[in-house]
Amino acid sequence: MKPISKTLAILFTIALLTGCATIKGNSVVEQREYVLDMKNGTLARLYKEIPIAKEQIRKSAGYGVFSNINTNLFLLSSGSGYGIVTDNKGRNPVFMKMRTLGAGLGLGVKDFRAVIIFRKQEDMDKFVEKGWEFAGQADAAFKSGEKGAAHSAAQSSDLDIIT
Repeated sequence: MKPISKTLAILFTIALLTGCATIKGNSVVEQREYVLDMKNGTLARLYKEIPIAKEQIRKSAGYGVFSNINTNLFLLSSGSGYGIVTDNKGRNPVFMKMRTLGAGLGLGVKDFRAVIIFRKQEDMDKFVEKGWEFAGQADAAFKSGEKGAAHSAAQSSDLDIIT
């Protein structure tokens, strides 16, 4: 196989795997219900594992809850997902899709939920309106089924948020 063909095969595989994070449902109403169920389940788990998060979310300008599948093949990573941003001032929630693209050594597929807590209204508005954010992330995982451990950390570069 020529080097360019290997590159195309890797890119095709990444594109194929990142298409796996899709919203279930045949109509907009069903899809929104699916996203709301994901949000409620994610928050319930978060509050059980990190009880202080409930108070942090209550005091914040708002929060986002996202479901993402990320694929890392050697030096390239990409992902896709969906979620919802909720404004604590009572404005209508915003349903969103997400895409990620990155670089870094690795191999694997990760299905995860992310909760973003916006401390400031302007940061949440910027996130919703522009939908673009640069961040750094590190993962270490040695896990198979229920055995092993996994740890993750992330930091935003331009928003005052908690992830």
